[in-house]
Amino acid sequence: MNKREWEEKYVKPLLEKAPERKREFKTASGFVVDRLYTPEDIQVDYDSKLGYPGVYPFTRGVYPTMYRGRLWTMRQYAGFGTAEETNKRYKFLLEQGQTGLSVAFDLPTQIGYDSDHPMALGEVGKVGVAIDTIEDMQILFDGIPLDKVSTSMTINSTAAQILSMYVAVAESQGVDRKVLRGTVQNDMLKEYIARGTYIFPPEPSLRLATDIIMFCAKEIPKWNSISISGYHMEEAGATPVQEVAFTLADGIEYVQRVIDRGMNVDEFAPRLSFFFAAGNNLLEEVAKFRAARRLWARIMKEKFGAKNPRSMMLRFHVQTAGCTLTAQQPENNIIRVTLQALAAVLGGTQSLHTNSYDEALSLPTEKAVRIALRTQQIIAEESGVADVIDPLGGAYYVEWLTDRIEEEAMKYIEKIDEMGGVIRAIESGYIQREIQRSAYEKQKAIDEGELVVVGVNKYRIEEELNVEILRIDQEMVRKQIERLKRFRESRDRSKVEQALERLKKAAENPDENLMPYILEAVKAKATLGEMTDALREVFGEYRAPQIF
Repeated sequence: MNKREWEEKYVKPLLEKAPERKREFKTASGFVVDRLYTPEDIQVDYDSKLGYPGVYPFTRGVYPTMYRGRLWTMRQYAGFGTAEETNKRYKFLLEQGQTGLSVAFDLPTQIGYDSDHPMALGEVGKVGVAIDTIEDMQILFDGIPLDKVSTSMTINSTAAQILSMYVAVAESQGVDRKVLRGTVQNDMLKEYIARGTYIFPPEPSLRLATDIIMFCAKEIPKWNSISISGYHMEEAGATPVQEVAFTLADGIEYVQRVIDRGMNVDEFAPRLSFFFAAGNNLLEEVAKFRAARRLWARIMKEKFGAKNPRSMMLRFHVQTAGCTLTAQQPENNIIRVTLQALAAVLGGTQSLHTNSYDEALSLPTEKAVRIALRTQQIIAEESGVADVIDPLGGAYYVEWLTDRIEEEAMKYIEKIDEMGGVIRAIESGYIQREIQRSAYEKQKAIDEGELVVVGVNKYRIEEELNVEILRIDQEMVRKQIERLKRFRESRDRSKVEQALERLKKAAENPDENLMPYILEAVKAKATLGEMTDALREVFGEYRAPQIF
């Protein structure tokens, strides 16, 4: 019996009596899903398309033993108020079994303003920790040995300043920069596409990003110099296909930029990393991660001629999808996050952050963060899914989805290439419009009830929210500004001015790597805002064009 015969004999008579729940079933990427998948639906050349874990094309995982050797790094993205408050949260998380730190910075830090700048008013410490100076960074990691932890820092426009502060603090602890482990996001392209915390125009921003990649390759060899991010595109409305396509297109641009500056691909590509979201469609998300791995391996091998297998590995961090969290019936978010985390693990992530159930209402409380971390620990220790590598590999539907996502993502990448590359695609508004269209279609489906959000457009209840809210005390903000004032008064102003002047002159020379100059300014006790202003004088500020 084949699939058509089965449908005629068994399905058709049943449908005449009892129709299916929907006329058409679709994935988040818009693929129409058949009711059953069999060997007739896929063509698998095992060695070329799947292979073995740790072997090209890495579809089944980047390491030969995956979680049987070591579990993924459990990171809870955290940061709020002052460095003292965030330091306490980090120590709490480490005590609860977290295996890596992940730093959230407030908006002024992300866009290069000190806490006492007028543009920082009302935002200090709100969505992350305020870091103005090397003193703040020292307090942030007080009592945390930087040679023993892996630290991820979600920072982009001011990534060079923040990474330099981290290096300087490590050296003050007696830690050699060559042993530091962690990641700096440093992905400016996605800022222009979806997130918006840019400062400078694209060209100088890309210069800074490549400066960091090249500096890390030589000076901080265990550090992931960039985390090429699809997460924020998904949060803005991108489908899984678009998330893969636009993220890898950005990756292609970064690789080409560094090669153009004279570095061999195998000198830096092994330390590139990626950052994806995990959405609600569990099986599509698993397929998405597998497709991204296979596609990136092929791009690196065939387009860039990488020889080192590590250059072809797509190593990635996952955060569960913040856009799926609801303020209504917030406890439901625990289930959503569990499914999304499971998708990340089944898809072979190297690092994972699980959102807290209260994040649609406020910064997460300690209780909510602990539940989020326990979610990962229960998946790791109790579910059994980490005992077998790529347990869904070979499933007809998963392999069909993996192929479809790879094919459709490659069409986007080829179109962007035809347009002249990702910068042209961003400047024309093409990528932004594609994401906007998908976001509109998704919201329309929710509004019309076609896409169910439990507790929002179905199974609603009258409820009085009884959730603890974490609020930023204005006293914290006052203390932060006072410490900044004392810091400025206690330093040698002439040393600061000399370091900033050298930074400006270096910025005027496009062939100069700016990282050593920024590190010098940090050690001279320049503030984050002062270093950013020095670069603003040379690079100017970016104003996004109207594209919609």
